[in-house]
Amino acid sequence: MEKTAIVPGSYDPVTAGHMEVIRSAAGIFDHVYAVILDNSEKSRSMFTAEQKLEILECAINALKDEGIENVGARLYSGLTVDAARELGAGFVVKGVRSPTDFDYEYGMAEITRRFDSSLQTVFIPSTPQMSCVSSTYVREIIKYAGKESGDFAKGTYDTIMRIYKSNNEKI
Repeated sequence: MEKTAIVPGSYDPVTAGHMEVIRSAAGIFDHVYAVILDNSEKSRSMFTAEQKLEILECAINALKDEGIENVGARLYSGLTVDAARELGAGFVVKGVRSPTDFDYEYGMAEITRRFDSSLQTVFIPSTPQMSCVSSTYVREIIKYAGKESGDFAKGTYDTIMRIYKSNNEKI
């Protein structure tokens, strides 16, 4: 029986840390979907949902260059459990960078279990190198440094900067 997992997040933008988790999940599961949860409550996004998807697809194309073919990207505006059902996933993969992340994600896993007791959450700890990488941190690099670093997901820098510059020309 094939196993499918989703890796949900806001991906504003996807980072090297996100891709580390997705890459690990791709080695465990037959099919993995990075699912951008379009949360209207998070009004401080740097990128629109469609822009996040474009950036995430660049990162997934870089995985394909590494020979990782079992990862896809989706945009979803409902609950995580509904996205999992729609995609036929039995697993939710969450990356954890610290004990604080684990505590938060463990609570979210319990809530998910209340909605769908068959959906299992799998935690993947980050490597020490990625433990401080977050979308917030990468957004700061984009805004103030504008320089590529190893914290950007591979294959995304040019797309991120093109979109960011385009968004800010309109202001």
